[in-house]
Amino acid sequence: MGMDKLRKRALGLAVAGAIGVGAAAPALASGDAEERLDALFAELAEPDRGDWPRIEAEIIRHWSRSGSDAMDLLLRRGNEAMDQEDWIAAVEHLSALVDHAPDFAEGWNARATAFYMMGEHALALADIEVVLSLNPRHFGALSGLAVILEAMGDPYLALGAQRAALALHPHRTEVIRAVERLERRIGGADL
Repeated sequence: MGMDKLRKRALGLAVAGAIGVGAAAPALASGDAEERLDALFAELAEPDRGDWPRIEAEIIRHWSRSGSDAMDLLLRRGNEAMDQEDWIAAVEHLSALVDHAPDFAEGWNARATAFYMMGEHALALADIEVVLSLNPRHFGALSGLAVILEAMGDPYLALGAQRAALALHPHRTEVIRAVERLERRIGGADL
């Protein structure tokens, strides 16, 4: 895929991420789980939350439950392979996961991470697109999108994606620093 096509895809993802900030959680979630996620996001949005790491961890735990022990095992194996920097094994496990559970956003997100680590930006972007379509509140995918956009040389779109991530999760130090750095780099331009 050419650089122009990658930039166009990334632009679409950044815009979708920014628009999706207030969108509903994935349709997969049960009513109780969705209500709990809404409550967690409301707590996470509170500016003075000292316990935000606990809230973030609980959100990620919710996202990491596919509803199937077999699919959860594939996610675990993919994550373990990534921990060992065995990107090929990670992609194999995670590809099996997304093949069998295409509505499970966290499988796509994990595979996007593995692709990114392999230097496969186009494949990572394609997976992030699926993540954000399934879970528009995925602050990790938005931040990952920003990292790819910046690596592709587009600080404006990277800033937009980081701001969207920050709107969802105002406590992540690396995102706050990225927004500040990108704002300095481009002169604080509004998007």
